[in-house]
Amino acid sequence: MAKHTELGKKGEQLAVNFLVEKGYDILERNYRFDKAEVDIIAQQGEILAIIEVKTRSTSDFGNPQDFVKPKQIKNLIKAVDEYVNVNSLDVEVRFDIIAIVKQNNDFEIEHLEDAFYHF
Repeated sequence: MAKHTELGKKGEQLAVNFLVEKGYDILERNYRFDKAEVDIIAQQGEILAIIEVKTRSTSDFGNPQDFVKPKQIKNLIKAVDEYVNVNSLDVEVRFDIIAIVKQNNDFEIEHLEDAFYHF
């Protein structure tokens, strides 16, 4: 497996562990619809949190959250709309980013709630 793929998978698992510690229920991982993949769909109370995980080995080239592009956001919104409709959910949807940067042998995790808004 490519090194960046391994880092991404490690980051997603760290994000899941982080969310579970914060009281979130993980509903889906790597949910796919059309051209989109939603890294994590989690629920905390009446909030359905759609979480994009960005993991980087360094922040030398910018913060991980800066790598979420408008086209990706558009595809995520489409996928989440499908997920909510298929599952007949009546919840508030929030889009978050969990940014993870490797720091030596440890990882720095930042949870950005309401990172972007759906239109």
